Amino acid sequence: VIADPQLTVGLPPHLTAAVGMDALSHNLEALCAPGFHPMADGIAVEGIRRVHRSLRRATAEGTDLAARADMMVASTMGATAFQKGLGAMHALSHPVGAVVGSHHGLLNAVVMPYVLVFNRHAIADRMTDLARALDLPNPSFDTLLSWVLSLREDLGIPHQLSALNVGEELVDQLAPMAAVDATAATNPVALDVANLSALYRQAIRGSL
Repeated sequence: VIADPQLTVGLPPHLTAAVGMDALSHNLEALCAPGFHPMADGIAVEGIRRVHRSLRRATAEGTDLAARADMMVASTMGATAFQKGLGAMHALSHPVGAVVGSHHGLLNAVVMPYVLVFNRHAIADRMTDLARALDLPNPSFDTLLSWVLSLREDLGIPHQLSALNVGEELVDQLAPMAAVDATAATNPVALDVANLSALYRQAIRGSL
């Protein structure tokens, strides 16, 4: 990999936002994945911290090489951290990308808050620690969720999958594919066709 921020200067803002949110999803799902891997956890937290610091800037000002370099580091950190595992964000996104053809990073960004809420009881303490690491006020799960929602809104990410031409008529096709996706196994809450179908419907309708 040649990680040179100057090579990305011409990337349009909407793609910068989508691939940046993909980097966030890699770090965030790695941090949430069960299992003991403190080095991956530490790398993931630092990757998320860099996304917090630089993704808005990289999207708003494409020639900001410091912000783009920061996002390249965050992306590389996510690719390192997710040796620990990923989860439902990717399990939901992979089938939609295959069937509908939507951008992978954009899909991860759309489903991200729905998956966080679904996993809440298993990740609340970890998300509180993450909010503290990001220096967010009144750190808690809800604070971290609000940060994700605010980041998506600032970047112009749609709130629901229906904005990406994903309708409920596809759920019966998509959910079994998601259940057997390799990333489903390391979600912090066990996944099956029934709860993945419910997650798809919530994300399609925008009911968080």
